[in-house]
Amino acid sequence: MNGVPTVAVTDLPADAPMLDIRETDEWDAGHAPTAQHLPMSELVARIDELPDDDPLYVVCRSGNRSGRVVAYLAAQGYPAVNVDGGMQAWSARGRDVVADSGAPRIL
Repeated sequence: MNGVPTVAVTDLPADAPMLDIRETDEWDAGHAPTAQHLPMSELVARIDELPDDDPLYVVCRSGNRSGRVVAYLAAQGYPAVNVDGGMQAWSARGRDVVADSGAPRIL
């Protein structure tokens, strides 16, 4: 996304804290072990729950939703950065994915 701070998965430390903004069914199916979950649909109401990480790496499935969230957060003064390619890129690069039950997968 133009004008949105972005980082490639290859430039992101494997243990980087991330904010996963996917919906609960997507999160349950598979997520990064160091991620915190806060669905995009609940973000505005729960903005006080944002982690204090600087930068705040935001991830979704492909990078589109997280790009919109990063644009919003940046406008609010948060040091947010979009994870380019989202969890699809994370998984494709062989990064760890965990699931609440069953084999992890990216929805």
